[in-house]
Amino acid sequence: MKLLNIQIDNLSRQEILEKIEFFLQEDCFYQVATINPEFLLEAQKDAEFKNILNSCSLNVADGIGIGYAFLRFGKILKTRFAGVDLTQEILQLANTQKLSVFLAINSTGLSSYKEISKILSKEYPQIIFSGDTIDKEFFSSYKILDTRYKILLCNFGAPWQEKFLSRQKNAKIRLAMGVGGSFDFLTGKLKRAPKLFQQLGLEWFWRLAQEPKYRWKRICRAVLVFPFKIIFSKNSND
Repeated sequence: MKLLNIQIDNLSRQEILEKIEFFLQEDCFYQVATINPEFLLEAQKDAEFKNILNSCSLNVADGIGIGYAFLRFGKILKTRFAGVDLTQEILQLANTQKLSVFLAINSTGLSSYKEISKILSKEYPQIIFSGDTIDKEFFSSYKILDTRYKILLCNFGAPWQEKFLSRQKNAKIRLAMGVGGSFDFLTGKLKRAPKLFQQLGLEWFWRLAQEPKYRWKRICRAVLVFPFKIIFSKNSND
């Protein structure tokens, strides 16, 4: 189904994981995006970002707003899959299959490459982790030349991480995904919302409480602007 002309794959949790497993078995480059309302709004003013999202192999719904948008058009979203949860599922699969993972880390992020790789190496001991810390000025020109890695994870935030990943297409990399702030949850720099908040779709409120200055504008757009856009949108289709 499309929302604001962006394709969203309406799949169950099990179907999503089956697709991820399939991607890891193929000798092709597959890009995955976890779509929230902020992605859809950003894509309305960024043609390159919009084209990348629509060319992704899998677009997973992340955020309660996507579920409400589906209802607006008489559809039921099968599942919301938080980015941090999908990241952990991918890492668990990589750990089981003993795959190599490249971490492209934002130099201005809350968690450093050293902190992230240390935590992940302890949690997933069968994975060979490597990576690099990258300054924002090099997001568009950086190229991964080493072909050992099967999975590429990037935490630049949208739309920079999706653009970065799309430029790394390499037959040796099987799965590439932007993880946003997921690493900060895994390192403990940010705390996950309590289960009740997650179930009620109030993770945004929890994050606002932790990062008020950073989150206020973004959440206003997701909570106020996005519903307005969806209400008056006519571009939904299967």
